[in-house]
Amino acid sequence: MLLKGIGLISALWAVFVLFFFDIALWAIIPVFMGMYLALMGLAFGFLCLVCALVDMNTYQEEDSKFYRTVMYLYIEALVSLVLVKIHAEGLEKAPKSTRFLLVCNHLFLADPGVLLHCFKKSQLAFITKKENENMFIVGKIMHKILCQSIDRDNDRQALRTILKCIQLIKEDKVSVGVFPEGYTSKDGKLHHFRSGVFKIAQKTGVPIAVCTIQNTREIFHNLKRLRRTHVHLHLVDVIQPWDYKDLSTVELADKVYEIMISDLGEEFRSVQTDI
Repeated sequence: MLLKGIGLISALWAVFVLFFFDIALWAIIPVFMGMYLALMGLAFGFLCLVCALVDMNTYQEEDSKFYRTVMYLYIEALVSLVLVKIHAEGLEKAPKSTRFLLVCNHLFLADPGVLLHCFKKSQLAFITKKENENMFIVGKIMHKILCQSIDRDNDRQALRTILKCIQLIKEDKVSVGVFPEGYTSKDGKLHHFRSGVFKIAQKTGVPIAVCTIQNTREIFHNLKRLRRTHVHLHLVDVIQPWDYKDLSTVELADKVYEIMISDLGEEFRSVQTDI
């Protein structure tokens, strides 16, 4: 939407300039490109400005509708810019009348953006590694939409993050997205789950939306060659609270793992997870 709007304005302005100033028709392409780049620069400048206003030291109590809307617009533009085509399946199964815990495998830094793009109506807030708070622009946006950072090397701090996510769901502020592997997979396989994140579902009694994502690792590789990347996102299953109420945290993690493998295929099973 954002890129289409910029393109339309650039085209109309180029036509206006050509006819108003009686410029040769051959100049329409450079005029259009000049206007397009100028508007792109303005769009980027606006994003930098609104992010510069974010104070990371101020506690964020509510999900910011403004920053979430800005995020959705720019993610949509970025998806087009990096030549990504998202093939989403099963999204109709996503809970619509209740908050939920979304779990997904993790292949690349673009994974949260793909999920946010596909679950716009769900108000997702991710658990993210603490280092992401310092990322240019991204850290500020995450702060405003109630993403929660986690220190993977500090169990006490990690527990505080889990408890905060439980609170956010109970207060009906956001649904929570997690990558239970804890890290991006270096070999593309599905690795051992950190079962602690499933306490979020157990303590809130919300459904668990189990997703798989494929091919995001190829985005930059294909972009260098100006090739389109086809990313596949599947909402494989939604586990209802009554289906896991008698399971331990480890048993629930194993159940979710097997659901993901059933969609990805046995070749994605990591030997480290075999029991």
